[in-house]
Amino acid sequence: MSAEPDGPEDRLRRFATIWSRAVFPVTSTSSTRPEFEAQLLPLARRLSEVLRARSFDAAEAREVGAALVDAHCTDPDALSRTLDCVDAYLVLYCGEDGDAEDLRARSARLQHAMAAGFAGALRARTLAEQEAIAQAALKAQGVVAEALHASEARFRAVFEGAAIGIGIADLDGNVLQVNDALMRMFGIADPTLGGRRATEWTHPDDAPQTWRLYEELVRGEREHYHVEKAFYRPDGTVLWTNLTVSLLRDADGTPQYQLALMEDTTERRLLNLRLRYEATHDALTGLPNRSFFFERLEKALSAGPGQRFGLCYLDLDGFKTVNDSLGHAAGDRLLVEVADRLQACATAPGEMVARLGGDEFVALTTGPDTRHEVDELAGRIMNALLAPVSVDGRELTVRGSIGIVEGPAGERSPAEVLRSADITMYRAKSAGGNRFELADPEADARVITRHGLTTALPAALERGEFFIEYQPLVHLGDGSVRGAEALVRWLHPQHGVLGPDRFIPLAEHTGLIVPLGRWVLEQSVRQARLWRERYGDGGAAGPLRINVNLSPCQLTHPGLVQDTVEILERADVTPDALCLEVTESALIGADDDLLKPLRRLAEMGVDIALDDFGTGYSNLANLRRLPVSVLKLDRSFTQSMQQFPADPVDLKIVEGIVALAHSLDLAVTVEGVETGAQAEQLRILGCDTAQGWYYARPGPPERLHELALVDATG
Repeated sequence: MSAEPDGPEDRLRRFATIWSRAVFPVTSTSSTRPEFEAQLLPLARRLSEVLRARSFDAAEAREVGAALVDAHCTDPDALSRTLDCVDAYLVLYCGEDGDAEDLRARSARLQHAMAAGFAGALRARTLAEQEAIAQAALKAQGVVAEALHASEARFRAVFEGAAIGIGIADLDGNVLQVNDALMRMFGIADPTLGGRRATEWTHPDDAPQTWRLYEELVRGEREHYHVEKAFYRPDGTVLWTNLTVSLLRDADGTPQYQLALMEDTTERRLLNLRLRYEATHDALTGLPNRSFFFERLEKALSAGPGQRFGLCYLDLDGFKTVNDSLGHAAGDRLLVEVADRLQACATAPGEMVARLGGDEFVALTTGPDTRHEVDELAGRIMNALLAPVSVDGRELTVRGSIGIVEGPAGERSPAEVLRSADITMYRAKSAGGNRFELADPEADARVITRHGLTTALPAALERGEFFIEYQPLVHLGDGSVRGAEALVRWLHPQHGVLGPDRFIPLAEHTGLIVPLGRWVLEQSVRQARLWRERYGDGGAAGPLRINVNLSPCQLTHPGLVQDTVEILERADVTPDALCLEVTESALIGADDDLLKPLRRLAEMGVDIALDDFGTGYSNLANLRRLPVSVLKLDRSFTQSMQQFPADPVDLKIVEGIVALAHSLDLAVTVEGVETGAQAEQLRILGCDTAQGWYYARPGPPERLHELALVDATG
């Protein structure tokens, strides 16, 4: 067994060798195979560079496809063998250490670009040949006309020696003479073609104007015409030609004969049809691809009044696990089996199945009543996926989530329909998968709005669209204002004021929560300084304190402590003016690395509050190791206290939590206080501070000034 090539150049030459051996047998060239391999080596190097380039260059791949035509690789099998070779060996020999999945995707795109370049170059070459033939035909036409009038011998030389098919008929359509080239094209030996008439050579694919042009010519109203026309050969096969028919007149200008010049275009047409098929069908499954599906969908959506459409958008559940565990080859076999099953589900008129890419498929149905049909189609698809798929001796269970969109034609664009189907499919997937859901315009609007908010977040922070409202924290013992919680708001240009529940999850998902949280902290600490400058130490109540929420993403950010220290120092505010609120769920099971920054902040004098306490089902013993000084009791424990008498179970729970907190030297703050009875009950139970609409709704910092002044003046 020979050793594998070591260096990149060796691998490249190996690929060029394999390529030349595959293509050389079907190449019309006078070169030897080693000489032909030397021609392919620079093309192989260009393909390798396109494959490994940072950005994919389709133009370079198209030029390689065009270069094949220049190298006389014009046989249909030459392109097929080239694409097979590139698909099987380019990534293997030229991919080096890149991402295999990305390289396979690039290889697929590279093959499509090569095929397009090959088709374009072949078309250009064909057009040039056609022009030469047309010139020859015109010249032959003139020579034939002259020969008929001057020299039968000269005419016969041109007639018999022409490379294109030539036939002469009278004005009644009776075939008089044909040359050898035309007989070879038709596969016959009878020069008279059996006495047939030209009007008998009809074909179902004849263009509508073909015979109208013929009638005009034999009536003398037209000198010539050119069409693409199909003929049946005696053996039943189809001959496609470029047909030029001219009228021959005598010396007095009277019409005498018709002259037909034929060029055989059958192979070129078959190649074009094959290239068209490859450009519109998925190479793996043979299903129509994304571009072909969009053509059909656009046609369905532009149908006349009364027509409707139904679309099923399928995504396999857990397909990535198959690729990761069994390999992409197994995943491909699974996709082929799924494609076969889906194809069997869409056999009725107006139905089709396509593969959009990856493990995403679509099924389309059209007609006057698709409401019921699309549901049946989705049901057939789900039933088709029930049976396990056998891959490499393993029985794989196939599950899928389907989003269904159905409606009248003419109301939405293909992109809008597919977006709605995609959104609906993910709604089915988030509901557990292995099911189908119907499109909901309101749900679509929410997702689209969510996406719009996500993309607008970075610019909103730069444009200063965020602002902060403050909700007072009131001491339950004496009713004094002890501080406030900072609550960020977004003044959106289209949607108005948005609460944190609308955009904080989006900011966490995109990572913008870190700069947004830093901005909130800066603004809040600056406000705390203004309050302290205005109210001093706050008298017996102590200095006013600002509470700022920290998200889980901020907790894991390495710059949390440094950012906090710098913000406090720039604002000239002592750490005891700041309380950072962390939800209990964020600290469940937290290790020492996560708690380390909180401990450092607590050692500096920053208070740490455990927000939403009681909702995380954490072990109460964990409170001993958490660097917290305040428990913020979730409002779910105190809602029953808004009425009298309160639920005795809730009273006992709150009483126990307060006792536990105080035994650990922790203060207790209660959220959501809305009535005086509730506030009084919490005071009796020993809670320290509270916030809620009973005291004040979140508002501008001036409102806290007013409350503090009322508190100070009694």
